[in-house]
Amino acid sequence: MSPTGIDLAEATFTDVGETAGHGYVALLPVGSTEAHGPHLPLSTDVIIARGMAFRAAELLAERGVRTVRLPPLAYGVTDCAAEFPGTITISASVLETLIVDIARSLECQGARGLVLCNAHLEPAHREALQRTVETARGAGLRVVFPDCVRKPHALALGEEFRSGACHAGDYETSLVLALAPALVRTEVQKSLPDHPVSIGKALAEGKKTFKEAGGERAYFGFPARASIENGRRWLEALARMIADEAQVLG
Repeated sequence: MSPTGIDLAEATFTDVGETAGHGYVALLPVGSTEAHGPHLPLSTDVIIARGMAFRAAELLAERGVRTVRLPPLAYGVTDCAAEFPGTITISASVLETLIVDIARSLECQGARGLVLCNAHLEPAHREALQRTVETARGAGLRVVFPDCVRKPHALALGEEFRSGACHAGDYETSLVLALAPALVRTEVQKSLPDHPVSIGKALAEGKKTFKEAGGERAYFGFPARASIENGRRWLEALARMIADEAQVLG
């Protein structure tokens, strides 16, 4: 078995057919196309989600679970950053329908279930994923959504993450440094002042957008503190979360 399972985008149908005969768990990276400060790419959440899925596939292979990594879903409910150029948002209903249809198609091909490897943390997006799981299970489909915002997972992702001031800050910047360092504008990153405003708290208080919450440059937290070492540590925690919850399907 490959240590990273099968990458569906690079596989042939015969590759997948051979794996399907033994049963497999499908991993769907879920991200967004969204402003992440002046130093990170719009694809930040996609990069992180793909990295989570890749490392989780390695861990699951060590446990004897076959996986197929799907092409990432690059769009989500992304209303908070909609004022920034390049951000693309879709409705919750579209997101839910798409994922349920993907799960149904995979089941017909022999998948044991679908795991949502999500890196986009906007509350409305996460709520849509939770509803997706409920809808899928109501239709007899096996879908799992390991949510890193919930305990105990959040406890392993650093103080900034737990504070809610973590959009394009230390947490996400460190992960991109670990996964795609060439895409981080490090000179800009190192010059950004701390912005310790909890976007989570601001949204809970009724703010609707990053700008309303004080994020005029589309970041919250401490991007200048980011490091590859932090990113590697948090990636491992995220991957173990996925692998542990995915194992029930294998």
